[in-house]
Amino acid sequence: MSTYVYGIAATSHPSLPEGMGGVGDPPCPVRILREGELAAIVSDAPEGLRPKRRDLLAHQSVLSEAGAAGCVLPMRFGSIAPDDQTVTGVLAERAEHYHERLRALDGRVEYNIKANHVEDAVLHHVMAENAEIRSLAEANRQAGGGSHDDKLRLGEMVAAAVKAKESEDGAALERALEPAAEAVSVGPESTGWLANVSFLVDRGQAENFLAAVEQVRKDMPHLEVRINGPLPPYSFVEPGPAEPAGTAAGGADTGAG
Repeated sequence: MSTYVYGIAATSHPSLPEGMGGVGDPPCPVRILREGELAAIVSDAPEGLRPKRRDLLAHQSVLSEAGAAGCVLPMRFGSIAPDDQTVTGVLAERAEHYHERLRALDGRVEYNIKANHVEDAVLHHVMAENAEIRSLAEANRQAGGGSHDDKLRLGEMVAAAVKAKESEDGAALERALEPAAEAVSVGPESTGWLANVSFLVDRGQAENFLAAVEQVRKDMPHLEVRINGPLPPYSFVEPGPAEPAGTAAGGADTGAG
């Protein structure tokens, strides 16, 4: 039977509630594997596991319960090892690394920030900031809309200016929030957002970080800014016992929200 891994903690971590269930239908009982001073929160892995809402929520629920009692290194949904021995073997092999991560992430949470342009607002910005675009748009207007080539040229210029504005605003948002966080992890670019960034925040400083987000919204009203958190620090944990390298990066989104 394959082993499903939810997260890694110290063996001193408080026990989970008796009879707690995890992924699967019916839910597979959650149990603890211990190796030295480390513990892995696991269950049996159900056959044909898919990212259905029920299982995504179950994964999140186990981590929330465990994380409320102390620091846990969260694994991504779908982290499956061949068996228990593989999990304990990796815990032993990478013990120093996991102890370092537990110390570094103790008392920290993750906030994921995604941002996009408000279309009408960013077009206003682009027109206001680019005299050449304004001039061509006015010439086209006076010519009753302009020729096909002129319309095409204007469209290309606006698209290029909006693209440049996306890059500029993404960097500005990250700069504005970075001082309120302890670490930053940039998500993949191909997400449909101009910014997809995760921030590691001390629990005691969470209000300061949220205030910084609100300030960004006031200073950059042409941005739609979405915040997800507090989350387990998914983006600040390297691949674990059941995760091949490259599967743990991204926007800290289990899909259950």
